[in-house]
Formats: sequence, structure tokens, C-alpha cells
Amino acid sequence: MTRPRPIRRAATVALTLGLALSIAPTLPASAHTGWTAGAQSLGPNVTVFDPSTPVSQIQATLDATYAKQVDNEMGTARYAYLFKPGTYGTAEQPLQIKVGYYTEISGLGANPGDVVINGKVEAYNRCLGSDPANPNCIALVNFWRTLSNLTVNINGAGQDGCRQTANFWAVSQAVSLRRTQFNGGTLSLMDYCTAGPQYASGGFIADSKLPATTNGSQQQWLTRNSEVQSWSNAVWNQVFAGVTGAPDDAAFPDPPYTTLATTPVSREKPFLFVDAKGKYQVRVPAAKRNSTGSSWDDTSGRTLPLSDFYVAKPGDSVAKINLQLALGRHLLLTPGVYDIAQSIRVFRPNTVVLGLGHATLTAVNGSIPLDVADVPGVIVAGVTIDAGTKESPVLLRVGRQHGFGYSSASNPTTLNDVYFRVGGPHIGKTNIALEVNSDDVLIDHTWVWRGDHGVEGFTNGVNGDTDRWRTNTGRYGAVINGDDVTATGLFVEHFQKYNTVWNGERGTTVLYQNELPYDPPTQADWMNGKVQGYAGYKVGNKVKKHQLYGGGVYVFNQNNPSIRTTNGFEVPQTPGVKLHHIMTVNLSAGVVDHVVNGVGEAADMTKVGQPVFVVDYPAVP
Repeated sequence: MTRPRPIRRAATVALTLGLALSIAPTLPASAHTGWTAGAQSLGPNVTVFDPSTPVSQIQATLDATYAKQVDNEMGTARYAYLFKPGTYGTAEQPLQIKVGYYTEISGLGANPGDVVINGKVEAYNRCLGSDPANPNCIALVNFWRTLSNLTVNINGAGQDGCRQTANFWAVSQAVSLRRTQFNGGTLSLMDYCTAGPQYASGGFIADSKLPATTNGSQQQWLTRNSEVQSWSNAVWNQVFAGVTGAPDDAAFPDPPYTTLATTPVSREKPFLFVDAKGKYQVRVPAAKRNSTGSSWDDTSGRTLPLSDFYVAKPGDSVAKINLQLALGRHLLLTPGVYDIAQSIRVFRPNTVVLGLGHATLTAVNGSIPLDVADVPGVIVAGVTIDAGTKESPVLLRVGRQHGFGYSSASNPTTLNDVYFRVGGPHIGKTNIALEVNSDDVLIDHTWVWRGDHGVEGFTNGVNGDTDRWRTNTGRYGAVINGDDVTATGLFVEHFQKYNTVWNGERGTTVLYQNELPYDPPTQADWMNGKVQGYAGYKVGNKVKKHQLYGGGVYVFNQNNPSIRTTNGFEVPQTPGVKLHHIMTVNLSAGVVDHVVNGVGEAADMTKVGQPVFVVDYPAVP
């Protein structure tokens, strides 16, 4: 399934704008919208299903939302569908769920086996073209959706023959699959039925139990702390950490597997569940070191009653939210878009900020939407942060100044499924998207994205691209100044200087994926002093120890294909800085001259879609 990538998003996505269907879901009487726990409402965009709800009614509700969200890539609608413990669907009437943009499907059991779906939970290719002869069916823009905490007994009854035996999860960045088990079929990470095998650019799985899995056309993927029966193939960059049954990586780069026996630092994402007495709780797993396999039987960590959370809704003032945080409450963000004109300040140790249904914080008037103090144990999970039209200095800051805070290696501040956007739904401006100054921080799956397409007027014409370079601005994606920071699943794309700058000591990254910006108008706009361009991953010159496992930097200088970038990776030349299994690839425009520090052949127009690999840097004798 290895094939070069076409014009990735910019040329195709404009066709989808304005196509969202205005179909309002009809909710059954036994599905609780705006569910309440005491006086706390989870808002109109959370629906809780009960096993007594007829399957046909659940199916109709979810189908209506999918019709509304399947093309609503840059919209503001957000949804969470939560399933109480029990079984949904039967062999004769399976529940077959399709998941669109900004939709979360999650079980409310204490264990993933407590909620069983007899049927499927799927994402398919989107067909972006109007020409039947060239429908342009791809999964390259299947972003922003969540699946977690349930078991799927795969049942394709009623589907066409191509789809009957596999659960399709054809997704790209900013898609999380956690605490899920699939039985009775296979899992395919591409959709080989909609116009044949096509492109996909995911993705992330954690804490799950997987059947035979087809990677297919997925260009990069991280599977962490899971179990897998088998894994079929790889394209450019497939990484496994702490996965029972993971393929061996001795033959790298053919296939390009990177396998770590254990995950250096991990903490599973907090989740909402219903206990045996019917009360709503939030489970907060403990951090682990050098872990392997799923956490389902692990009893370490904390369980917090939902009454300990302030349940926020769009329109709530930041002053009110900050007051509740100051009073010692945790924060649950219900689905929606929140305009943030001053920082939400998290300053108490061990505070949990949990978003449902891709809750989104948008910077207003150049604010820093989320500011986390130099304290241990804070968890931010399931939150998307957007830049606004006035430049922010940073969108999420963890710690104010390196070396002045209090951190804990055993209780790291953690970011689970935290996503960033600079542009896309509207013009966005920031200097830095994610800045980590604290020590002992864990970044567990993030997509830090300066938008390469969206409703802000990006076009394929040179003038449109040039204007966008000047107006939709983000200089740095992730800047890591803290020591002993670990990233598992770090995806950073399209920033105008360094996409990632890592200045802290003893940092570790397990899977890095980057696309350089598509839209520099001229080489003069893409110069780092006298050096042509900025590396996609930069380790600071003074750093003595750093490790990266499985990294890729891709080039597609769509606006000006003559532009060159000297190195994909740039690191100090010292024995303690080690890069393992890294690559660059040309997506059909521009050139990266070397993989790292002058080492590795050029990813140029003679190698479109063909990665240039470096097994180890420095080379192992």
C-alpha cells in the first residue's frame, strides 16, 4: 500500500467547505440530552444512552449526527455520546456507528468490557471530488474524533461484502483511540472499500486490545501500551511502545517499524464512568515508568466524584472558571467552543482539566487561553486550543520560567489528547503554540497544527498562499524548555520557523511526525540566518542528553517548489543526543537536502514518496 502522497489537503479541502448537512438529530426518550448530576448539567451536546434504548433509536440519533458532521471540518458543533454499562446491538440488529468531526464515542464503564457494542464504530474515507471518475476519496483530513472505553464485537451484517469482516478506522491526526477492545474480526486503519485503498495520515492508539490489524496506507502511527494479535505492514513510520505482540524492528527500514519493549513514561487519560451505585466519577490513572500492556487491571491512581468538578459550558466567564479552580475544584469542559479573553489559570497541584467532545478554547485579544503553573500532577486532557485573530504569545504554557518550579518525576504534569490550531476555522496568530517550561512533564498525544487549509481563504493561487503566509502566522509549534520531559506521539506541522525546539535536558520523544510549511513564498522567507530553512526538529545546542525514537519530517513546498531546507533534524553533535529510526520524505514539491546534520541523501524530486532513512544518529559502530 506504499504510495507517494498527492497534494495533501490544500487542493482538495476547498471542495468540502460549506457542505455540512443541516440535519438535527432526533433523540429517543431514553437518551438523556443535557444530562444532569445533581445541579450540574453536561449541556445540550452530551447524550447518555441506556441499554434499554431501542437500537433503532440509537442508530437514528448517531446517523443524524454523522450526516451533520461528516463534512463539518471547520464547524463549531461539538458532540459527546456516552454509553452506560450494558450491551448495545444484537447479532440480528447490530449497532453500526460512523464517527464524524468533533464527535466523541465513549463508554461509561469502569472497565472497557462493561460497555459492549455488537456492531462497529468506524471512520471511512471522505470523497472530496464532484467528478464520479475522480471522486478523490481519502482519509487525509479525517481529524478531531475520539473513541474510548468500550468493547466492539465486530458485526458487519447488512453492510456490503467488502466491509463485513473489518472495523474501519481510517483517520489522520488529532484522533484518539483508547481503552478499546475489538473482537470477532479485524481492524483496518485505512478504508480499502471506498474507491479502493487511499491515503491516510494518522494516528494514535493506547491502552487497547486489538485483533489482527491492517496498517494499510497509514503513513505514520503510534501504538502504545496495548496488545495486538498481529500487524500487517508499514508505510513510512510505525512505532510501538510497550505493546504485547508488536512486530520486531530488526529489519528497519524494511519494514519501517520502531519497537520499544516498554514505554519510558506513561499516564493514561482520565475518563468519566458510572460506578456500581449509579454515581458519576472521574478515574485518574497514575503515572508509570517503563510500562507495557494495557492498564485495565491497574488499581493505582485516584477516583474523583463529579461533584469535585466545576462543569463549564460555553459562555461561562473565565473569571467564574478561575474562581472555581481557586476554590480547589477540578474543571470539566462540556462540548462547545469557548472564547477565552484572559487565561484560565491552573495553579493547584493535581488539578484535572477534562474536555468532552473536543471542547475548544479560542484565544481572544491575544490571550494565553490556558496557563498551568509550575506544580506537579496537573492533567489537561481532551482539549483543543485555537489561536485567535490577534497574536497570542503562546496558546498553552506549562510553567513560567524553567528551573523555578516544583515538579515530580513520579507525578508528572500530563497532557493527553491536547490539540492546537493556528488557522483553519478562522485566521489565527501566535508566536508559540505549546510552551513547556516545567520539568517532568508528559505529553501524551498532541497535534500542534498551523493550518494548511480552512475557511480563512487559503487558495492554491500564489497570491492567496503569499497572503496567508503573512496573515495566518505561527512561528514555533512546540518549545520544550523543561528537563526530563517525555512526549509519546508528538505531531507538529507547518510552523514558520522551527516546528519543535527542545532545549531541556534528558528529553525523550517516542514518534515524531512533522510537515514543514507548505506556503513560504520565496527562499528569502524561509531562511534561518544563512542556512536555508528551519529543521523540523531542533535540539538545542547546549543539550547533552536527548532521545528520539521514530521520527519523520516531510516536505511539500506547494507555494514555491524551488525552496530548499538544509536538514530535517538538527541536533548537537554529542554522544548523549541520540536519534533512532528517523527519515525525511518528499511529497512532490521542494527539497530537504539531508536527514540530520548533513547526514542522509536529499529528499528531492527524484524520490517523491520514497523516504530517506537514517537508522541511528550518531551512527552505531
